[in-house]
Amino acid sequence: MTGAVIEIGPYQLILALLFILVAGGASLYHGLRLEKDLLIGTIRTFAQLFLLGYVLKFVFRLDSVWPVLAVFLFMIVFATRIIRSRIKEKQVAFFWPMLISMIISYALAAILITGVIIGAKPWWKPQYFIPLGGMLIGNSMNAVAISLDRLLGDLKERRREVEMMLCLGADYHEASKDIVKNAMHAGMIPAINSMMAVGVVFIPGMMTGQILAGADPLVAIRYQIVVMVMIVGATAMLSFLGVRIVCRLCFGTAQQLLLRPEKNMRK
Repeated sequence: MTGAVIEIGPYQLILALLFILVAGGASLYHGLRLEKDLLIGTIRTFAQLFLLGYVLKFVFRLDSVWPVLAVFLFMIVFATRIIRSRIKEKQVAFFWPMLISMIISYALAAILITGVIIGAKPWWKPQYFIPLGGMLIGNSMNAVAISLDRLLGDLKERRREVEMMLCLGADYHEASKDIVKNAMHAGMIPAINSMMAVGVVFIPGMMTGQILAGADPLVAIRYQIVVMVMIVGATAMLSFLGVRIVCRLCFGTAQQLLLRPEKNMRK
């Protein structure tokens, strides 16, 4: 199955904006006040994706490991910033520990998938490493944010229970065991649900892109299976590391819980 990709020109892009106009009209009609967000989101979508396209063309032309790793690192840093911004709890400074754990987890997963499973030569071949690494980061990033939000929220909500266990002689690990387990469970659910629905409810992005590019559907399916299991594995590994690290930061050296209730909660 081969064939030239149908190119999308400026006219088609402008025509596609009709969907944004429909969404904006619905927002105005129902008073949702999402028009500004839709406008900013559309502008950022165009700007960021076109910028990415030019950067990738430059990186592909260089065919060197360092620009590839620089792009990969930038994506991880940006993902960490997004996760930090999504977490309402600001009492725990976990940006740098989380960044380090994400670099380790994503690097191991991306190198394994491109260099060992797919067998790209060299392992950092940009046509494989950057797209697969980007899908890995983008899909597991949401799971990590869900896990951390659940962890910090439950620690504050069940503060008295945790402190009671600490007073009875439990360490921070024993006092937060159930909370950590629930946080990891919450983060893993979206990835597992995607595995349950893939191929029946929706066709994933990578498989769709390869089919549009003229690839054999069976080849595209194999790539998609590899990507799905890679995402689930990386999500599990990162959820485990991230939740454990952030949980430890919530407790002091004397095993005391450092999270304090908000002012409005004390009243």
